[in-house]
Amino acid sequence: MPCFGGKGFYGEHVHKAAIDAGCKISGCTVHFVRPEVDHGPIIVQKCVQILDEDTPETLAERILPYEHQSLVEAIKIIENGSYKIEGMRVIISRGYN
Repeated sequence: MPCFGGKGFYGEHVHKAAIDAGCKISGCTVHFVRPEVDHGPIIVQKCVQILDEDTPETLAERILPYEHQSLVEAIKIIENGSYKIEGMRVIISRGYN
């Protein structure tokens, strides 16, 4: 689950919260939507190391390409129907792309 998104944060607010909390990694998550904020089963998740010199802006800039990749990957998974949901887990079949 996203650590900070569920707290109502979005955009650079999430990156600032991760840096302020001393996290070593951050990233992006694509998940199925549920009524609760950021509580749906995760389809794709990518991580990026938080560098000592990162600001919310530089971290956002480094995560952005992974957000684009993750959205395309999640759409392919859904489009191909190559997944099943077990509880909160999305199980992806091999060779979906």
